Amino acid sequence: MPFYLYQLTYSKDAVKAMVASPSDREAAARKLIEALGGKLHHMFFAFGQSDVICLIEGPDDTFMMAGAAAVASTGTVSTSSTTKLMTSADAMAAMTLAGKVTGAYTPPHG
Repeated sequence: MPFYLYQLTYSKDAVKAMVASPSDREAAARKLIEALGGKLHHMFFAFGQSDVICLIEGPDDTFMMAGAAAVASTGTVSTSSTTKLMTSADAMAAMTLAGKVTGAYTPPHG
């Protein structure tokens, strides 16, 4: 199954609510991801642009979009991003394939 790096920044109202009444956000994320047929490998709170960084494994891109949309629909996220990840073996296979077709591409000339 594919892996995804999901990053989000909470809205100001969400941070206010979590400070006023802390709740286990990892348990909530795990419940959603598992309901969609995936697995939450890691969830970290972070300093910087993102408040939360998750490593998620799931069946396909539709799964990941559904999860991200479900979270965003709550209005508690101000920004989010999803990066589809590849294993080293998959990247090597892609590079091997690219090497076989490199001559099929003509770059633009100025």
